[in-house]
Amino acid sequence: MKKFTLTLLILSIFFPLSVFAYSDYIIASGENIGIELKANYALIVGSYNIENYNVLNDTELKIGDKITKVNDTIITSAEDMQKAINKYNQDNVKITYIRNNNHFTTNIKLFLEDGEYKTGLYVKDTIRGVATLTYIDEENKKFGALGHEIIEKTTKSKFEMSTGKVFESTVTGITKSENGNPGEKNARSNSTNIYGTVDENTTSGIFGDYTTNIPNSKKYKVVPSNKIELGNAKILTTINGNNVEAFDINILKINKNSKTKNILFEVTDKTLLEKTGGIVQGMSGSPIIQGNNIIGAVNYVLVDKTDKGYGIFITNMLEEAEN
Repeated sequence: MKKFTLTLLILSIFFPLSVFAYSDYIIASGENIGIELKANYALIVGSYNIENYNVLNDTELKIGDKITKVNDTIITSAEDMQKAINKYNQDNVKITYIRNNNHFTTNIKLFLEDGEYKTGLYVKDTIRGVATLTYIDEENKKFGALGHEIIEKTTKSKFEMSTGKVFESTVTGITKSENGNPGEKNARSNSTNIYGTVDENTTSGIFGDYTTNIPNSKKYKVVPSNKIELGNAKILTTINGNNVEAFDINILKINKNSKTKNILFEVTDKTLLEKTGGIVQGMSGSPIIQGNNIIGAVNYVLVDKTDKGYGIFITNMLEEAEN
């Protein structure tokens, strides 16, 4: 089937101290959120021909390179890059870029069209999307979401962010999943109603500071993987408006050897299956609940059998947030 720590040991003469600062009880959310991550460079995601010239064919530049300078001007966005190019008002410029953490330079031609210089490059500095808020730790006002890293689709690599935010998002509809074709949540977002700032984009999810009022919601006990049982559990997620609902799942297998694909489960809830066909994109981050315990978060769907998915251990998310 296709599939769409630093540990500080503190010793005491009398008793061991916990090495992680996350709380024993956290809020399990399930709320739909909008996400925006920004880089401090211009990422090359494609090119187009100008007068039989293609910058990716005729220079050393490649898709995935991160442009940081035009001549001697530092740029931190796609807009900065265009402003710098127009400022120099010449038919070629020197580009400084990063590839595999190494810095390089090359010269590219420019073409003046309608009073603006064109490079023939498609670049971006921002990624936006929809996901599910997994938890809020009220004691330290931290949050975690998604359960996996955010990938830039063109380069198929983790998006190296500088700043980010999560904000209000309302589900307006569902494109239903079918085997071989996962569906998605359709949503309307309000990026001015900010819930928190994103500090990290990691393989275990996105993490940051929850900056708005913390909701008066139920707290669930954080349990380690050896306390998770096969069988009945629930996921908390939003499939209509801003209404968080609980849906039944069946845990089939526990894998302690994986960093992210720890809990294999199937959706058994007839309502959820009818409305979504199983797991859809945008459900990533939906907390997995067993009794009064939070045990994980949904993070992957099995593309060929969309009523099944994977979850990450909640402790893996919380430990990653501490690093």
